[in-house]
Amino acid sequence: MQTARDITGYRQHWAACFGTAPFLPMTRAEMDALGWDSCDIILVTGDAYVDLPSFGMAIIGRVLEGQGFRVGIIAQPDWHSATPFAALGRPNLFFGITAGNMDSMVNRYTADRRVRSDDAYTPEGVGGGRPDRSVIVYAQRVREVFKDVPVIIGGIEASLRRIAHFDYWSEKVRRSVLLDAKADLLVYGNGERQVCAIAHRLAAGEPIHELTDIRGTAFVRRSVPSGWIEIDSTHLDAPGPLEPHPDPYAMSEQRPSEAGAAAPGASAETVVRFVRRVKNADRARSVVRMPSYEQVADDPVLYAHASRILHLESNPGNARALVQRHGDLDVWLNPPPIPLTTAELDWVYERPYQRTPHPRYGAANIPAYKMIRFSVAIQRGCFGGCSFCSITEHEGRIIQSRSEQSVVREVEAIRDQVPGFTGVISDLGGPTANMYRLACRSREIESACRRPSCVYPGICPNLDTDHAPLIRLYRSVRALPGIRKVLIASGVRYDLAVESPEYVKELAQHHTGGYLKIAPEAISEEPLSLMMKPGIGAYDRFKALFDRYSREAGKEQYLIPYFIAAHPGTRDEDMLELALWLKRNGFRADQVQAFLPAPMASATAMYHSGKNPLRRVRRSGGDVHVPKGLKVRRLHKAFLRYHDPNNWPLLREALRRMGRADLIGSGAGQLVPAYQPAGTGGNSRARNSHVGSHRVPTGRRGPRRAASFRTQHTGLPRNPRR
Repeated sequence: MQTARDITGYRQHWAACFGTAPFLPMTRAEMDALGWDSCDIILVTGDAYVDLPSFGMAIIGRVLEGQGFRVGIIAQPDWHSATPFAALGRPNLFFGITAGNMDSMVNRYTADRRVRSDDAYTPEGVGGGRPDRSVIVYAQRVREVFKDVPVIIGGIEASLRRIAHFDYWSEKVRRSVLLDAKADLLVYGNGERQVCAIAHRLAAGEPIHELTDIRGTAFVRRSVPSGWIEIDSTHLDAPGPLEPHPDPYAMSEQRPSEAGAAAPGASAETVVRFVRRVKNADRARSVVRMPSYEQVADDPVLYAHASRILHLESNPGNARALVQRHGDLDVWLNPPPIPLTTAELDWVYERPYQRTPHPRYGAANIPAYKMIRFSVAIQRGCFGGCSFCSITEHEGRIIQSRSEQSVVREVEAIRDQVPGFTGVISDLGGPTANMYRLACRSREIESACRRPSCVYPGICPNLDTDHAPLIRLYRSVRALPGIRKVLIASGVRYDLAVESPEYVKELAQHHTGGYLKIAPEAISEEPLSLMMKPGIGAYDRFKALFDRYSREAGKEQYLIPYFIAAHPGTRDEDMLELALWLKRNGFRADQVQAFLPAPMASATAMYHSGKNPLRRVRRSGGDVHVPKGLKVRRLHKAFLRYHDPNNWPLLREALRRMGRADLIGSGAGQLVPAYQPAGTGGNSRARNSHVGSHRVPTGRRGPRRAASFRTQHTGLPRNPRR
């Protein structure tokens, strides 16, 4: 793995003499109280400002403060006018803009495109506090008041929309958000390393347009500079026979292989020759040209191909720069950032956070804060590679872990500082509960690897699956004075957990509060393979261990399985099989989740193109069945809630159509009864629109209902589906 400059090793900016702010200022009055005449950097966010390292802007703000810069925050500004964006004046260096901890479209709309009534990152949970496509709107408003101040966009919304991407809410491929926002620079992934470099270089006098060599950033340029080796992505992973059409880069009627190809906008003397193979010594000066925005917008097969190339070039150890043409401009993506070291991650999470919302909110309830105020992030990244999940696209698959000592210090800070603490830590986790300190056994192999997952189709033999450091961490935290209980709320990767029965024992006997979230997602082979999830046998092995160790501890505890409806590759027969499995095992889903095609996810490419980008994309073959349309999505959710009388008419109709009328009746092996209770059968839409928890059958004392909302420590919506 390549190395990078230590973010704790920069010489502090001169403004460090002002010291640490109790809260990053949100008003001019607060700036005056700190003795500031201006901010060096102003961060604009779609979330309420909570000074807690579970909120992305709090982390970025405190990290920049730790570099000596004066940082202000404009949280949830009224975007109907440009005036709120001038509240803190003109920043000396740049505006940093994010939609918040969630993509603004995911935050506002359900998987069925209905408007949500609430927003967990807003005081009192009131919805409508941020605009759709917040990054674009905020950036445009900033430009209205400060035309010449650099604008840098980042966070989950910008990160997942950094290239041409399928947008589920408009059902079309949109341009890179960098262009629509008219920003100078886009930071993707966890941004600490990038923003430190950007801030110090701007402070040293470098113009923003010269910051083109920072990993984890994207920017716009007219053409590929001289000295670079340009590789056509279709040479790396050909999408199959194509009808001949004009090469947009050709200088003449000759093919590129014969005459070379000129980058659009370049002079006649600047000719770029595509090459098929590049020596390792030349990889650092190689750039992969993906199909243009116009091409992927018109051709779903090329969209799937571009998605595959993006994911192949995602390992920081071997990724090359990517470039994608949009009209007469190139969107250039530098390789992903080098992951933070343990010492750097400790420094990031041990900034002087107040661990409460900004005082301006008074006693207002911010649901996301209430949910995660007693939780601790112990790691970042995920090597699971689940195709429907965006964690890998944002955080990467290299696990970044904090030291045990740092986690213990944060737990002590929660115990001593956070109002309302009762002695229960609600979570020690991250994107996944049990990847702490897991890594490839060889740094050389890790740097060269191009697999999208370390655990699918099976656990890689090079992966160290030792859970001993995590077990020690759990024991250290729960042994602290004043800590009564440590729960694990992050989703457990059960195929990894069964590699360490001692970990499952620790989890069941000490860290489960009656129920434990687990995410099989499906039980049929085709959808599981397209999700890149393990077979149901791994779940059965984990359940056997969990039940055994729960009994040994004298505890009645339950697994709460999560499933996705209408995922690409899922047919009606698969959902029927799942419904029968749920009934046999006594599960009744209170709430269910339909597949939501998030920008840049591999499963989204399947949804849009009907092709499988997990393999070489071909025009013929490799087709994926995609359940689309409200009717089929409602049916798939109804199978998960087979016990709801409101779903019975829909299910009876489907069972007859599928030739399975034998499953209609009141027998133990049948799915839905033939009778219909009075007053039911007409409200299935309303009852099927929620997100993910399950309960045990009526008449049996089960666990309290799992919360339907979680938040990632790393700035993503918490996804229990690991």
